[in-house]
Amino acid sequence: MYELTDKLAVVSGASRGIGEASARALDRAGARVVLTGRTLADLERVASDLKHDPVILQADLSEPKAGTELGRRVIERVGPIDILVNNAGIPMRRSPDLLTEDDFDLVFSINVRSLLMLTLALGPGMAERGGGSVINISSIASLRGPVGRVAYAGTKGAVDAMTRALAADWGEQGVRVNAICPGLIATAIWEKDRANVPGLLEQLEDRIALKRWGFGDDIADVVLFFASDASRYMTGEVVAVDGGMARVNSPPRVQS
Repeated sequence: MYELTDKLAVVSGASRGIGEASARALDRAGARVVLTGRTLADLERVASDLKHDPVILQADLSEPKAGTELGRRVIERVGPIDILVNNAGIPMRRSPDLLTEDDFDLVFSINVRSLLMLTLALGPGMAERGGGSVINISSIASLRGPVGRVAYAGTKGAVDAMTRALAADWGEQGVRVNAICPGLIATAIWEKDRANVPGLLEQLEDRIALKRWGFGDDIADVVLFFASDASRYMTGEVVAVDGGMARVNSPPRVQS
């Protein structure tokens, strides 16, 4: 559906979930993918299935200057890139009365600081080549104001704002910057909640207009769209991919 042959892509947080699904989709479309993440064994597992000479760069983006350093390593290893998928991030549930400065610093260091610094390290190479696509993975937490997630929602609001600002900065050079706000995506994190809070996942599903949870491939398909020329006249967009959860007042499921 989308043709990315001879394109070079970097996916952060590529070892599982949305990042893994995005890396696999980009590879299927013909791109060579640089996989980055903290856990080497998981990155190797994903890379073993990819066909277009994948590259693994292990990195912990919570460390100071980690985004800048990872960008340097990418350029040193493969040169300028065409596509950057900023997926690495951590969720954080903390009520305001329990949130500490250390919590705040941790979630902002990964979700905001390293994302921006990695982008600033790799974006100029795109501009010099006449174009490229930066795809930031945000969250509907930036749109809805979820309970107990003030710091996390703040990071994703920052990602949305930076997406629009960088789109303005780099538009003339042909570099497009867009963001995707996933809704409820079935991952291992939610499986823990299923065990701890019976019925929680079903209650949340009832708030989704399409009445189902999303999967990594639901997001990866939109990543492909933004990575490809199909979105060539789009930049600065923040798109919810959430089954209608954030903006649709969905009635409860009809019981038969």
